[in-house]
Amino acid sequence: MEYERFSSTVDSHRPWVAAADRYEHFGYRRVGSSGLLLPPISLGLWWNFGDNRTFDSQREILRHAFDNGINHFDLANNYGPPAGSAEENFGRMLRGDFRPYRDELIISSKAGWDMWAGPFGTFGSRKYLMSSADASLRRMGLDYVDIFYSHRFDPKTPLEETIGALDTLVRQGKALYVGISSYSSERTAQAAAIAKDLGTPLVIHQPSYNMLNPWVEHGLLQTLEQEQMGSIAFTPLAQGLLTDKYLGRNEVERSGGRRSLEDQLTEENLKKIQALDALAQTRGQSLAQLAIAWLLRDGAATSVLIGASSTVQLDENLGALQNTEFSAAELSEISSITQGDAGIDWWKTSAIG
Repeated sequence: MEYERFSSTVDSHRPWVAAADRYEHFGYRRVGSSGLLLPPISLGLWWNFGDNRTFDSQREILRHAFDNGINHFDLANNYGPPAGSAEENFGRMLRGDFRPYRDELIISSKAGWDMWAGPFGTFGSRKYLMSSADASLRRMGLDYVDIFYSHRFDPKTPLEETIGALDTLVRQGKALYVGISSYSSERTAQAAAIAKDLGTPLVIHQPSYNMLNPWVEHGLLQTLEQEQMGSIAFTPLAQGLLTDKYLGRNEVERSGGRRSLEDQLTEENLKKIQALDALAQTRGQSLAQLAIAWLLRDGAATSVLIGASSTVQLDENLGALQNTEFSAAELSEISSITQGDAGIDWWKTSAIG
């Protein structure tokens, strides 16, 4: 994996000035064979940046992330809640805090899941992707995004139409790079071939990927390597299962957690989580840090996409970068612990195509 470090200067007259040492915390990782570089940990604005959180708390997290070297913020048209509010709130923060740093930021958005009523508010038609990209740019107050994704494979629209829309967005200057999310290995190869013929290569794939759902290791990662594409893993903590929150069943029963998570907390999965936590402790890490570090090992993800509801949580996740090396024995133990289907397939089904 290629790493690069950078120095920077700031203008002291700005109302908020980012930390001068923000690019000295870790190396940046090249995305496939492209010129795009991403931090090992990127920040997703999926759930904690809609109207369900105060604007000041959101701004505190984004400032803290950027001060600590995270310059990639990942959004989508339907992030909120309600849908669209994350992009609107981010647009406010961009105008108020981050506009002077726009050229340092990697901002991504996507379209593919349900956004508005009618036949052109979901999936992968040219009309939906083009309209959604324009709407996202308006919400954020941007002329372009750095990465735009097809958020999921559309089984009824020709793949040539979906990828052709991504090509058009690049040619119109509305996206610098394009990628796909939750596509199977076969569909990824097909999409990459179409994109190459059009002259606008796909540079990145965003799959669901974690210790309990390593489906991408059975073909997709190999395809990405062949196509010289990078990857950025979402749900790295299995929506909280790979944290200390669910280590004991009694704690889970008291938590009132989401039903979709509680359904995954079988005795077998709890034993896996507890065994992984024991291994994490021998490495001086929390379970969450182990899960993130494992995704950043050689041959796995280019970047890991985390969410954060506080700066404390963000700092814990950044702590994973203190130890991303694994011995052969540790990797073997992890493989032994996680073998078998954990039933964590929230997005895998949509990727089959």
